[in-house]
Amino acid sequence: MNWVALRMLVGDRGKYWGLIMGVAFASHLMSQQVSIFVGIIKRTASQIVDVSDAGIWVMDNKVRFVDEAPGLPETDLNRVRGVPGVAWAARLYKGQVRARLEDGNYRNVVMFGLDDANLVGAPRKMLRGQLSDLRRPDAVVIDKAGHEYMWPGEAFREGRELYLNDRRAVLVGICEATPPFTTMPVLYTRYSAAAGFVPRERNLMSFILAEAQPGRDSAEVCQAIEARTGLMALTRDQFFWKTINYFLGSTGIPVNFGITITLGFIIGAAVTGQTFYLFTLENLKQFGALKAMGVTNGRLIGMILLQALVVGVMGYGLGIGLTAAFFTATSGITHLAGLYLTAHAAIGVAIAVLAITGLTALISIRRVLVLEPAIVFRG
Repeated sequence: MNWVALRMLVGDRGKYWGLIMGVAFASHLMSQQVSIFVGIIKRTASQIVDVSDAGIWVMDNKVRFVDEAPGLPETDLNRVRGVPGVAWAARLYKGQVRARLEDGNYRNVVMFGLDDANLVGAPRKMLRGQLSDLRRPDAVVIDKAGHEYMWPGEAFREGRELYLNDRRAVLVGICEATPPFTTMPVLYTRYSAAAGFVPRERNLMSFILAEAQPGRDSAEVCQAIEARTGLMALTRDQFFWKTINYFLGSTGIPVNFGITITLGFIIGAAVTGQTFYLFTLENLKQFGALKAMGVTNGRLIGMILLQALVVGVMGYGLGIGLTAAFFTATSGITHLAGLYLTAHAAIGVAIAVLAITGLTALISIRRVLVLEPAIVFRG
């Protein structure tokens, strides 16, 4: 019977491929949009993940996400260092500044000021130059995507100058950094140099990066810091999710992507459901003949479910393949770098496709169950 079901399915090639393409379109649209959504949301907290050498972030207790951190007085650094369980603590500046290039153009950049003593929070991978070059006077390191954005098509030139807050900065290297949410260039410099590169503020220090002593739980040390200083202390994972939850709850990103993903599901269900239902209606006589020969309703249901499963697997595979090909083809584009087909998207879309094909099969099964075998003898 399974062979008969498959022969019925592929008998009309037009409708067969129409079913597959309907599922493939829905799979491609949903998986692509879910993957882009996940990639963009991760970018909102990417700069937290990039700081891999500190497990604790200390900040003002009113901070809602990583880009909204008021300055802390220098005295807070020693207060954090004095908390039992803290192995070490270091300064970090994070903010935005306008850069003036040699040709007179301006670009907004994200700047990190790293603690002069240990450079905690520095990029993990240098592509050109050495991290130690940051100790030169007025030295800055830029991320690869930022260099391509500020000087498109130009090769790295050590010693290139730009001006930050009317102060000369010297480019000494290129690093690899996760693209930020705003896709602005990312500059790294020493904390003391950052004090001259950014507009003067009463308190410059944005965050205090710290690490728990060996054998101490980071979450417990965070609680101790909060109790002793009144500041907010979060582990890297806690701050990561705090930032992501802010963007999920306070921006229109989830709504916009949710609408597109929902439309993909609805369109896929509508196209597949209508085509599969018409396919079943056109084969009612064949199903009636099988009933007249003694084939049970259970076996007929199995045949229809097999047809739906084949359509779902073929369409899903084609749609996911198109999504993977899309991200592979766009991986070289600077502003799309880091976006890829995620496992969550693949699994979620597989469940959605299963729901689409299952619903269309149930609608078709109802017509077959109430079918009278005598229909095969009518003219």
